[in-house]
Amino acid sequence: MTVSLAPYRDPARPNDERVADLLGRMTREEKLAQLGSFWAFEVVATAGLDSDRLRALAGDGIGQVTRLAGSTNLGPAEVAEMANAIQRQLVEETRLGIPAIIHEESLHGLMAWAAPCFQQSIGAAAAFDPEAVTAMAATIRQRMLLTGARLALGPVFDIARDPRWGRMEETYGEDPYLSAALGCAYVEALQGADLGDGVIATAKHIVGHGLAEGGLNQAPAHAGPRELRDEQLFPFEAAVRHAGIAGVMPAYCDVDGVPCHASAELLTDILRGEWGFDGIVASDYMGVEMLSTAHRLTGDLGEAARLALAAGVDAELPRTVAFGPPLARALAEGRVDERLLDAAVGRVLRMKFRLGIMDEPLVDIPSVAALERLAAAESEAAQSLAERSLVLLENDGVLPLAPDLRRVALIGPIADSARDLLGDYSHLIHMETLQEMRRGVDALGVIGDGEAAPPGDELSGRQTILDALRAALPATEVVHARGSGISSGIDDELQAAVAIARDADVVIAVLGERSGLTLDSTTGEFRDRTGLGLLGRQQELLEAVVATGTPVVLVVVSGRPLALEWAAEHCAAILLGWVPGDAGPEAIAGALSGVVNPGGKLPVTMLRQVGQLPLTYRHHPTGGHSHPTGDYVDASVAPLWPFGHGRSYTTFAIDHLRVDRSVLETSGDQVAIRVDVTNTGPRTGDEVVQLYVRDEEATVARPVRELRGFRRLRLEPGECRTVVFRLSTEQFSYVGADLRRVVEPGRVSVQVGRSSADLPLTAELHLQGPVIELVERKHYLTETAVE
Repeated sequence: MTVSLAPYRDPARPNDERVADLLGRMTREEKLAQLGSFWAFEVVATAGLDSDRLRALAGDGIGQVTRLAGSTNLGPAEVAEMANAIQRQLVEETRLGIPAIIHEESLHGLMAWAAPCFQQSIGAAAAFDPEAVTAMAATIRQRMLLTGARLALGPVFDIARDPRWGRMEETYGEDPYLSAALGCAYVEALQGADLGDGVIATAKHIVGHGLAEGGLNQAPAHAGPRELRDEQLFPFEAAVRHAGIAGVMPAYCDVDGVPCHASAELLTDILRGEWGFDGIVASDYMGVEMLSTAHRLTGDLGEAARLALAAGVDAELPRTVAFGPPLARALAEGRVDERLLDAAVGRVLRMKFRLGIMDEPLVDIPSVAALERLAAAESEAAQSLAERSLVLLENDGVLPLAPDLRRVALIGPIADSARDLLGDYSHLIHMETLQEMRRGVDALGVIGDGEAAPPGDELSGRQTILDALRAALPATEVVHARGSGISSGIDDELQAAVAIARDADVVIAVLGERSGLTLDSTTGEFRDRTGLGLLGRQQELLEAVVATGTPVVLVVVSGRPLALEWAAEHCAAILLGWVPGDAGPEAIAGALSGVVNPGGKLPVTMLRQVGQLPLTYRHHPTGGHSHPTGDYVDASVAPLWPFGHGRSYTTFAIDHLRVDRSVLETSGDQVAIRVDVTNTGPRTGDEVVQLYVRDEEATVARPVRELRGFRRLRLEPGECRTVVFRLSTEQFSYVGADLRRVVEPGRVSVQVGRSSADLPLTAELHLQGPVIELVERKHYLTETAVE
């Protein structure tokens, strides 16, 4: 006898038909459950799944489970087993058998016990290499699939202009094009060709989070509609229309008074209406509640829920508060249109069908062999990314270190610290954070009734820069003294560091910041600063060892650009390591010893003094200097190092600019731009060829230059290759005086070189034809090739 399946259970039917059928069967309580979530640690007991607690939290089902790996100390096989136990109970015990989406943090590696921590996003941006980001994201996808997680809260597309803001390290820097290129590479690798065997990526945080006033986390953003469209929204639009991203997360901030979680213009009109986004919008953690608490739009959580739902928010994370009883009451009282609920639930259900979890909610428990293969791929990707992210700012010839050095003094608070190489979204750091919140510092209110597991020993076996440098210099004595802490220090430690510096051939000073969310962290989420100098006694330590007369190499470990003007004048070399993660020690030691030739470039403009902020190479023609004198009264307006800057142990020539045409039509035309790149030095090395454009005739003020393409390539000594950029006329579009996106006729220039301030090759192009309104942009990224 043939058993007839309910339409929503029949995998042969179209997803839209299955969604409609399932939605029609649901009670209001079951619909509301699909918009909610709970912390995984609330149902994870010592003996396994706490089934009674799960029934209490998800008796009618649940939309998402928050951080099963990221809020527990379970190993990957245990996470998979727990994920299966949760899904099995949801499928077998709830009336309609709807499984949950398990989400995890994935910014620079899956936030999970035993998972690797990769170079932080700001360092990944410095690599100027989408392929390196792709390799990292591909391993994150594999690890998530092995453990049952299907939604990743990354990448971050925020454009960051103020390094006082602690979350700059989570971004791809100050430039919209670079952010779009790298973020889209991450999205495509994570989601794959089909979400049925991929992981949902989430674009964070739309929009303006990196423009916060005073550099303060979650503070309001002040930007006009053109700046929002041309700069802040550009990478999000590219993620939707170019990369097909399936998840979006609103920012905590308000823009011109409207909180992003309550902005129908942003989440419905622009995101869904203009861009055609068909995924789910998940709140930032507590973002819906904050409409009532932080933003004070209303004292009623039911009204906060209505505002968010009407704006287009589909899921409340990390736990159900406003979308629970408050929204239920508002619906019962007729204050919320039931169609808003159905629309949001429909989008959640559609995503569950697209993921395939409605038909196959369980995963195979990963074998030891599978995890070992994954670990090998992760190690290779992490090493490549860490090496390619290093930026050599200055070098008077002391680097690479000579192999016959007698003694090297390694000093600084981060020289022998594995902890301080980890970014703010690594597992250990978030477990520390949950424990700090549980101890009474729960400013975010994320713990609820659950009990987070304590941090485990995740530093054992992790290498430090001291370990790696001793391995890289086997014939050299490497002596170590801490010298100071990151935020503190004592005389005895400082004097011990000075003593070993006097008797060394070279001093390596590893200074910087501690990334994280705990109160002893100095950079990371809600760890904002007023100044950007070295904290504690680190500057005093640096000056003291420089005074010994021994050449000093400064290695900076920080998620934000620091003010290093003094160091630039007095240190023999400066190397930026960013927040390099597990592969950082070997990469940094390799660069110091010469095994690795640094080739990274600055994804931010490096300031001299904090008073220059905000500072960007993309300023308008009247920006960047004081009229008519130019400089400040007390300092230069020039950056210490420009966006795109980075030195090498070899030299390169970029020449022979050719364009295949100089006149283009405003509608749908393209130009091929070629330059030759030659390694003119003695070592194999990487150069990043950068293409910038400038509109010479526009109806509104435009940036003096804008990045519109880049290509990293490795060349042997004497080798010459040709880099080709295929630039569309769409790349010259902008939001005009009437707020329409247009391509206008007139003169434009292209500039090619090795940084935003080193562009020796230029050509002028002429756009001819009518003004074109660009309604549906197709060319977000410039195609590049190497011949």
